[in-house]
Amino acid sequence: MRVAIYGAGAMGTILGAYISSSGKQIDLITRNKKHVEAMKNHGAHVLGNADFTVRVNAYTPDEMSGVYDIIFLMTKQRENPKILSTLSDYLAEDGVICTMQNGLPEPSVVEAVGAQRCLGCVVVWGATTVGMGEVELTSKKEKMHFVLGSMQGGSKWIEPVKEYLECAGKVTVEKNFFNVRWTKLVINSAFSPLSALTGMTFGQVTKERYSKRLSLALLNEAFAVAKQCGVEIAPMQGHDIVKIFQCKNKVKEWFARLLLPFAMRGHKSLVSGMYADLSAGRRCDIEFVNGIISRLGNKFGVNTPVTDAVIKCIHEIERGERQILRDNSKNIYREVYGK
Repeated sequence: MRVAIYGAGAMGTILGAYISSSGKQIDLITRNKKHVEAMKNHGAHVLGNADFTVRVNAYTPDEMSGVYDIIFLMTKQRENPKILSTLSDYLAEDGVICTMQNGLPEPSVVEAVGAQRCLGCVVVWGATTVGMGEVELTSKKEKMHFVLGSMQGGSKWIEPVKEYLECAGKVTVEKNFFNVRWTKLVINSAFSPLSALTGMTFGQVTKERYSKRLSLALLNEAFAVAKQCGVEIAPMQGHDIVKIFQCKNKVKEWFARLLLPFAMRGHKSLVSGMYADLSAGRRCDIEFVNGIISRLGNKFGVNTPVTDAVIKCIHEIERGERQILRDNSKNIYREVYGK
């Protein structure tokens, strides 16, 4: 089979490095020409919670040729219509696109290539770029986990895709994939934007006074929206996050705040991809994560004041009206709660 990762940034490079080191064929495709050149000359260097270098097939999009049986889609969702229009020309007639993006990306993929040629994958680990050709695994190796599924409930491509992903970590095939996708959306909505607007790691977010409270509030707003949408939040790695973090009273809220750092300890060094975008002067995917919670909250009559304030802050940073500062969490908390 011909297989590619389209959007070989930090996470795509690590996935591609593990697959390449197993001896399987995989092409790593990214628009970052310097990153491609470094990998062509020196291989992909993975460091952090792993340390190895492996030769990889690295290309820019204009170097693509032929068709692929499997394409792992790991770009930002913001450009999906344009990217998927291009990728459809490089996808085999009976091939599959496995979207590993955050948010709820499957509908856009289905619209472009059809339901039978779409799989979804929730990625439960993190990475960051260190330099050209060098990426850091910020989650512990044993925490590298994928949840794979189809919006149709099944697909002939599940097992072949699973075999490739298992080169990097544990893979769970989930029949009720939509619920798992929502679980990841909820988690991302609580931690990714706070890491982005403060510059802190996920571990730091769960320990700093104001960001900890905001992350818990973001979780509970997302829980409320999911409930009104009729979505059942699935357990994540065996943990019922609604039962653990839903704050029905002050005692439960205190206990939930206490547990947050422990829940994130396996990914404490992770920095949000949103932060990478903002710090580089790029727009981030806030509208495809927290924006979903806000829009559905408006539709179903659920108040989401913290979610809305976080989105507003991120957009102010994008426009250059606000800087990335730790005090942003305190300022947002005071804006929402007035204290």
